[in-house]
Amino acid sequence: MLWESERGTQRAARVCRVAAALGLAPGMRLADARARVPTLEARPLDAEADAAGLERLTAWCERYSPWVAGDGTDAIRLDITGVAHLFGGEEALAGDLLARLEGFGLTARLAIAPTPGAAWALAHYGDGKIRIVPEGGARTALAALPVAALRLEEDVVADLLHLGLTRIEPLGQMPATALAARFGPALAARVDQVMGRRGEAISPLRPPPELLRRLVFAEPIGTPEDIARAAGQLAHDLAEALARAELGARRLEFSLYLAAGGIERITVGCARPSRDAAHLRRLLEERSGGLAAGFGADVITLAATASERLAARQEDFHRLASGPAAAAALDRDPELGLLIDRLGNRLGVQNLLRAAPRESHLPERAVRVVAPLSPPQGGGWDGGLARPVRLLAAPEPVEVMAEVPDGPPIRFRWRGRGHRVARADGPERLAPEWWRPAGAGGRTRDYYRLEDENGTRFWIYRDGLYTPAAGEPDSEPRWYLHGFFA
Repeated sequence: MLWESERGTQRAARVCRVAAALGLAPGMRLADARARVPTLEARPLDAEADAAGLERLTAWCERYSPWVAGDGTDAIRLDITGVAHLFGGEEALAGDLLARLEGFGLTARLAIAPTPGAAWALAHYGDGKIRIVPEGGARTALAALPVAALRLEEDVVADLLHLGLTRIEPLGQMPATALAARFGPALAARVDQVMGRRGEAISPLRPPPELLRRLVFAEPIGTPEDIARAAGQLAHDLAEALARAELGARRLEFSLYLAAGGIERITVGCARPSRDAAHLRRLLEERSGGLAAGFGADVITLAATASERLAARQEDFHRLASGPAAAAALDRDPELGLLIDRLGNRLGVQNLLRAAPRESHLPERAVRVVAPLSPPQGGGWDGGLARPVRLLAAPEPVEVMAEVPDGPPIRFRWRGRGHRVARADGPERLAPEWWRPAGAGGRTRDYYRLEDENGTRFWIYRDGLYTPAAGEPDSEPRWYLHGFFA
C-alpha cells in the first residue's frame, strides 16, 4: 500500500489487489489499516515518480496508436480510430494491451467506447476488466453508472446525491439548459460529452507524425541484422507513402517498442527533403547500431515527423537533354543533400559548416561561415582576383627589406627565418571600407605576390602608406604575411 499525508493524517493513497481483498481502500487512515492488517507493507507515495512512470507507459502505448494522451492521474486515453484492424480488431487489441499490462505487474481496466468520456466512465466504474461499447450504445452502457463517473467536482456530486440523482440515466434525459441552470455549465457539458452530443478533444502526448509505417511481429526480434532488415522495409514503405503524397521527409523517427516494456528510439534528419528509400535506409543503419533491444521488440515503427513538399523530378533528365539551358534547369547537386545527411548523422549537423562570400574586399571579412545548405545571400565569389589557397587565421608580422619605400620586398623574415624574393607581382591596393566607423576599416593595404628562391609563394601586404591618405593615421607602415599560394 502507498500512503500520503492529508492535513497531518497519513491515509492510504493506493492499494494493491491483496490489500483490497483484505478490506483496505484508498482514503483509509494508515493507523486503521495497520490495525486491520498488522503485516501490512506501506510506503510513502512518490507523486513525481508516479507521474513519470505514467508518462513512460503512455509513450509505450504509442505502439497501438499515435494519438495517445495521459490525464495526469491514473488513466491513459488512446484514439484507436482506423488502427484497431492492425491488431485483429477492437477486442483483440484490448486483450493484447491488457495482457501486456498485467505482464508488467500492473492492474488495469480497459474500455472502448464511442466517446472519451464514456470510455473513462466504464473503465473506472464499469464491470469487468474489458468493456467494449458499440457505436450508439453509450446511453445504455452508462445508464446504471454512478454520477461520479461523469468526472465532476466533489461538491457537484454531493449536490446530485442530496437530490437523489445517483445514476447517469436520469441526467441524460434532462435538457442541458435545465442542468446548467441548476448545477452550472460543467455538469451539462460533461453529460453532453459522455453522450456524444458535444466533442471532446484529446491532446496527444506528442504531435502525431505526418506519415507512419509499422511492422508487427508474432515473436520479438532483437538482433542487429533483423532490426536492419526491418528498417529497410519500413524505409521502402515510407518512401512509397511520401511519393504518393508528393512529400519529402526532413526528420525521421525510428522506434522499437520492446516486448518487456519501454521504447528505444532514434531520430535522424535530412538536410533536404528526401524520399529516396536507399538513402533513408542508410541513415537509419548508421544510427540504429546503438539501439538496445533487450529481449526484443514486437512492434517497430518509422515516422516522418517533419516533411516538405517535394514535387516529382525526372531523374534521368541530364542523360536525355544537353546544352546550357538543360544544365541550368537541372538541380546539379542532388547528391549534396545526401552527403550532408550522412555526415551530419555521424558528426552532428551542428559541426557541418560552409564558407559563403560576404560583400567585402578585405580578405578576413570576405568570408562568413554558414550552414551547409543555407540559401545564397549577397554576391558571389569574385573569380577575377588572385587569392591564396590558404589564408592565415590572422595576419602575422614580417620584417621586410625593399629597394624603395613603395616598392616590393626583396627580402623578408617571417618567424625568425629569412627569405630572398625571386619574383614579385603587385601591388594590389585595397582601400579601407569607408562605410564602417572611423578607424574600424583600417588603413590602405598594398598586397604583393612573392615567390622565394625555393619556389614557395607568399601573399604579403603593407599596412598603410608612406604618404597617408586623407583620414588615415599618420604612422609608420607595417608589413604582414596573410597567406600562401599553391
